[in-house]
Amino acid sequence: MASGHLSRAEALACPGCRHACHVMLYCDTKTLLFGSIPIRHIILMQMRFDGLLGFPGGFVNPSEESLEAGLTRELSEELGVALPILVEDHVDSCYAPASSSSSSSSPRVITHFYAKKMEEEQIRELERAAVTTATDHGQEVLGMVRVPLYTMEDGGGLAPFLSHSFVGNARSQLADTLLRLHLIAPEELREAVACSLTIQVRAAEELRAALASAEAKRKLL
Repeated sequence: MASGHLSRAEALACPGCRHACHVMLYCDTKTLLFGSIPIRHIILMQMRFDGLLGFPGGFVNPSEESLEAGLTRELSEELGVALPILVEDHVDSCYAPASSSSSSSSPRVITHFYAKKMEEEQIRELERAAVTTATDHGQEVLGMVRVPLYTMEDGGGLAPFLSHSFVGNARSQLADTLLRLHLIAPEELREAVACSLTIQVRAAEELRAALASAEAKRKLL
């Protein structure tokens, strides 16, 4: 427990904690990008209302419903499909990182992460439903995105994706589950993370330059 990781039973026994459940939906694919780059796996994430990347899911009250039933309910709202999630799909439970906006009196949040493997056509049906029938589309969820596990010759792919902003511990959940399920080789992930750090530094420099340029132009008006 010192690392912040809990068993499912320990997490449910935590007094006064809030519980958030999220799931990584994925499948294998033989599809090639541009006819030559193996995509290997389709992994679904979403662009949230706050501009951050995260996994489908939300808060669940274990006193009113099971974690899995609550997650299924959240998926129905966000994806337009009441996809059943099972206890067997559970991957990890841990304390969420403290938010800069949370106070010391705020209840601690425990995140429960699940991974569910599906068929490729099921994944495609989910993507269609998320746009056409999900009640949260365009509100809490701005759109579904796929995680690019490949690396292109120009550096595109997983590295730039990891350099984006993620909510809570979604980025670490993604990295951990990619390795846990053997969806990517450890050396590939290490290289992508190293490249993403370089991308973040460059992006910060470009953002500062853009801001300085905008302020200089404003003063001329």
